[in-house]
Amino acid sequence: MGTVPPKALEIRGLAKSYRLPGGRIIPAVRDFSLRVEPGEFVTLLGPSGCGKTTVLRSLAGLEEPEAGEILLDGRSIASLPPHQRHIGMVFQNYALFPHLSVFENVAYSLRIRRAPEARVRDEVAVALRTLGLEDLASRLPGQLSGGQQQRVALARALVMQPDLLLFDEPLSNLDAKLRIQVRGELRRLQKRLGTTALYVTHDQDEAMSLSDRIVVMREGRMEQMGSPEVIYSQPASLFVADFVGRVNAVRGRVVGRDEQGVCVQALDHRFQVVGTACPADVSEVLILVRPEAISLVEPAVDGLTAAVEELEYRGDQMEYRVRIGTLLLVVVESSPRRRRRIAEGDRVGLLFHEDALHLLPAGAAGSGGAA
Repeated sequence: MGTVPPKALEIRGLAKSYRLPGGRIIPAVRDFSLRVEPGEFVTLLGPSGCGKTTVLRSLAGLEEPEAGEILLDGRSIASLPPHQRHIGMVFQNYALFPHLSVFENVAYSLRIRRAPEARVRDEVAVALRTLGLEDLASRLPGQLSGGQQQRVALARALVMQPDLLLFDEPLSNLDAKLRIQVRGELRRLQKRLGTTALYVTHDQDEAMSLSDRIVVMREGRMEQMGSPEVIYSQPASLFVADFVGRVNAVRGRVVGRDEQGVCVQALDHRFQVVGTACPADVSEVLILVRPEAISLVEPAVDGLTAAVEELEYRGDQMEYRVRIGTLLLVVVESSPRRRRRIAEGDRVGLLFHEDALHLLPAGAAGSGGAA
């Protein structure tokens, strides 16, 4: 395992629609293109119905697209049946055979390819050892925990030394704490083996922690692609900002520009937004500010002040909902930072961390939301 050089994946103009009862046609994927570099871990992130799973199933050969090309290491695989694509897939429900042992579940992909028995024994042993399953080889899936079953499914995909690994929301059936543990193991293993991977999820935390790059999808199309840092701090639309975490959106007006950035008037206050890529011909903007980029301070005569309407204690964090006029903002602070307890009804000052602000044209509000 891990000796096969990683392969590049290229998707060009993929399209797929479904016909509903009554004849109505629903487009699931529209002109979708993506290149995944050798050894890269890319996540398709988006809400239910955005087309991400349809893309994954098209790559695996489980769906037949109406248009587009799928290239693996420069070779078209779109016409090949699933078992000839040399792709490993880990499903949401694990898809283990309940009557087969862990060893036989992992060996299955080799046996259907009629691999010699000596190779089956050797390769399965390596896969089980890699995933920490060697002591569980004789057990049935029903005798394993959810995390162990997930590792068996991953071992079965890895044992065939695939050119591409596909993951269809593989952690969604695990509890929250185990999900964090398994995704850490998954990321370390993928990095060590260097296998090219495409992962599908609607969970932003999974996408952020696992990915080299994230593709945010909406209505069958790519809304934005970039590193987790870019997707979070420089969202291309309010939809992306609102889907990848929470965001406060404040309407403002551009009143000046210089080499440092853009000066925006909002909430009867001026903000210097650093390094923004806001178009030069835009004057009405949305200031996007994450809840952790606002601090609560002592009220000042010339500063922003707000009334605390609600607060929520979360152990390591305090969440505040504060109101300025008709605008309700969410503020999140680390609990140890708060020396004085703030109560509902208190007046507080607000400090916006200007280096964390991001601008969008006001017309980019779309169907996203503001906190």
